Amino acid sequence: MIFQDSIWLLNTQVAFISSLFITIASFLSYRRNINGRIANLDLSKSQKGEDRDKIDEIDDPFDLYTEYEEIPEEELTPQKIKEIIQDEKSKVKKNSFKNTIFSAGGFLSIYRVLGYGILVFGFFALNNNKLLIPIAFIVGLGVVPIGTLLSKLRK
Repeated sequence: MIFQDSIWLLNTQVAFISSLFITIASFLSYRRNINGRIANLDLSKSQKGEDRDKIDEIDDPFDLYTEYEEIPEEELTPQKIKEIIQDEKSKVKKNSFKNTIFSAGGFLSIYRVLGYGILVFGFFALNNNKLLIPIAFIVGLGVVPIGTLLSKLRK
């Protein structure tokens, strides 16, 4: 405001408020999505690793490697390797589609869509009234993401 005029301030504030609204809406929708997944979590499946000893818990705290059975190298033929790769690819395809469906609430949140609508409406309102200063608008948009990044790097 010291170095520029009130139109510069208007551009930065329209972009900043819409960017802030989008960020808060994204956080809230993804938090709701994660809380829903936690509420539906079946703990009986995750309790099967109760017989793990302390060394195993230290080496593999999240129990990532007990699901897979080790295949001896003698049994690994090219056909067996292709079979394993196809099996893993099918799991990834199923899981990616499943994750997309379950996370749809995060990226299709009404608040987030409303935030993007405010951003687009503000941009066109400034542009139609011949008040748009693109550099000021970009500066206003960049404050929230850059501030978030810097706060994460600081921690």
